[in-house]
Amino acid sequence: MPVEVDFSGSAPNPYIGKVRRRVTINIDSETIDYFKAEAARTGVPYQTIINMYLNQCRIEKKRLTFA
Repeated sequence: MPVEVDFSGSAPNPYIGKVRRRVTINIDSETIDYFKAEAARTGVPYQTIINMYLNQCRIEKKRLTFA
C-alpha cells in the first residue's frame, strides 16, 4: 500500500510558465560562429547563450537600429 505524502507545506514550482518553445530561424554563419566561440569559451551551449542574449534584449527593451 502506498504511503500518503502531505504536500500542503510544499513550495510552488518556480519554473511553471517558463516553458521553452522550439523555433526555427535563419541566422547567418558569422553570427552562429560567434555564439559557438562564446559557447566554447564559457562552456555554455550556444543555443542557451543566444536565448540569454535575446532575453537580455527583451528585459532592457533594446531597440534595433537599421543602418
